[in-house]
Amino acid sequence: MSYDPGALDAALAAAVGDDGALIADLRVAFLESAARHIDLLGRARCDANWALSAWRIKGLAASFGLTGLMALADEAAQSAPGDPQILRRLRIALAALEQA
Repeated sequence: MSYDPGALDAALAAAVGDDGALIADLRVAFLESAARHIDLLGRARCDANWALSAWRIKGLAASFGLTGLMALADEAAQSAPGDPQILRRLRIALAALEQA
């Protein structure tokens, strides 16, 4: 699956225009929130908490049109709690967004 880190910046620019400082602040807020939800997903041990965390990641990704991250969150929701493969893939996706 490919990741489009530029989609985040495009969505932020569409929402707030060309205010670079505001885009940077919103980008940091998004990345921190995504990291927090992925961490919660990693600590979830029951089906309900796992699914809730995955859905929150999906909703956050959907807010910014990050379809690759949305698909991973969907896959996580269908996986068993604690699935190390999906957690690794989500962390890689987030790292790709942070590097852009």
